[in-house]
Amino acid sequence: MEGGVHPLPDTSAFRDCFALTWKNPYVLRLAFSAGIGGLLFGYDTGVISGALLYIRDDFKAVDRHTVLQESIVSMAVAGAIIGAAVGGWANDRHGRRSALLAADFLFFIGAVIMAASPGPATLIVGRVFVGLGVGMASMTSPLYISEASPAKIRGALVSTNNFLITFGQFLSYLINLAFTKVPGTWRWMLGVAGLPALLQFSLMIFLPESPRWLFRKGREEEAKAILRKIYPAEDVETEIQDLKDSIDKEIREEGTSEKINFRKLWQTKTVRRGLIAGVGLQVFQQFVGINTVMYYSPTIVQLAGFASNQTALLLSLVTAGLNAFGSILSIYFIDRTGRKKLLLISLFGVAVSLGLLAGIFHQTTTHSPMSKFGWLALIGLGLYIISFSPGMGTAPWIVNSEIYPLRFRGVCGGIAATANWISNLIVAQTFLSLTEAIGTDMTFLLFGIVSVVGFFFVIVFVPETKGLPIEEVEKMLELRPLQYKFWEKKKRPEGTMEEEEKLDKKNQGV
Repeated sequence: MEGGVHPLPDTSAFRDCFALTWKNPYVLRLAFSAGIGGLLFGYDTGVISGALLYIRDDFKAVDRHTVLQESIVSMAVAGAIIGAAVGGWANDRHGRRSALLAADFLFFIGAVIMAASPGPATLIVGRVFVGLGVGMASMTSPLYISEASPAKIRGALVSTNNFLITFGQFLSYLINLAFTKVPGTWRWMLGVAGLPALLQFSLMIFLPESPRWLFRKGREEEAKAILRKIYPAEDVETEIQDLKDSIDKEIREEGTSEKINFRKLWQTKTVRRGLIAGVGLQVFQQFVGINTVMYYSPTIVQLAGFASNQTALLLSLVTAGLNAFGSILSIYFIDRTGRKKLLLISLFGVAVSLGLLAGIFHQTTTHSPMSKFGWLALIGLGLYIISFSPGMGTAPWIVNSEIYPLRFRGVCGGIAATANWISNLIVAQTFLSLTEAIGTDMTFLLFGIVSVVGFFFVIVFVPETKGLPIEEVEKMLELRPLQYKFWEKKKRPEGTMEEEEKLDKKNQGV
């Protein structure tokens, strides 16, 4: 039994999700409103590839200097790195809701600046503002949803954030196609991004702060009122007591409920184990090569032998659609299968598909023209995306939203999101250079090797948090031994049986 957690019956998890959200639409409203932050994230990562083609037509300096093209793309990622880092602090200091409102404001300002840009310099400034907003939203949205969700359906609700990320990417390709014949082309493509930011700001302004953050700040009555709206009457008092016990324990251990000691952050075993798992997952998410597919999918399609720009863009739209479909699968399976098992299945599929792609590209460079293997390459890409999206696309964000003790949740989530964006930037900046230096086949093989390493990393370091109330995660990390000898049957640590029985009774409503 992973981490002392007795799993809920698999056949009931998805049914429970719909039943609970149907009976209590308030929970779904919270999740959807916060999840619009994922839509901002996804739209921005997808829209710039199409917009850049028309920016080069309007600004000849951009067309002449590739450094300007790279800056327009990468400065948003640089802004996201800073936004994620600052967002971690802002989440713990000012609250999850306030951080989301700040992210929306920054994103909206950035969209307006980009749409009205008179030149490349102003456009880059707008990209930085957008990046700051995306970085803050990328780690705050899943955190807010996680803390406002019942344990049984927490995974499915956080998965809605990832669905909106992938839907945002799909939407960006549609918007790019829709505005190709409209005067102002790229200004519309980039300016439209301000609308979902405005929508989320309008929704969040009327929604409450995270109940767990309120409880942490001593605003217990406000927190209890929100928890009573989220949980069924028979569960809410238990949740409130667990939350109170968790915070009381932190105060006893540290002597204060406010000051965060960064030295102790790493020295505390539960936080350290959470960071290793959370940061590791975020790094592997990028280093298995997903954003090379999303950023450079038209290029990859052309490498596969489809030279027409229009054909490449249309096939890229299919790629984005598969990514969105995979995130829907995640909503279905994440609370049935569990985070860890879904991650392992995902990484296995990713490794196989990358091996297939490496073999196809190697064959074409040594024996046959690519046109003979073009459709096989597209099948390999499709298999890659449908393997990645339900597991590695979603689970790292879910795990990071629930694995840290409440006291450090914002800061640790910010550290993990920052690691994700730094890894994103490294992969995006090196992919084309790698294909030129070692060839497309060896580049895909390298990503495949990383996937295999990630598979064993998940086995050893990542715990299962399926169905586990957030306040119980810290206890689980404290008791769970690392599986260095993963091939051996794991022995339960002393004291785990009591925790299992307690949780089992809680999950069954006893």
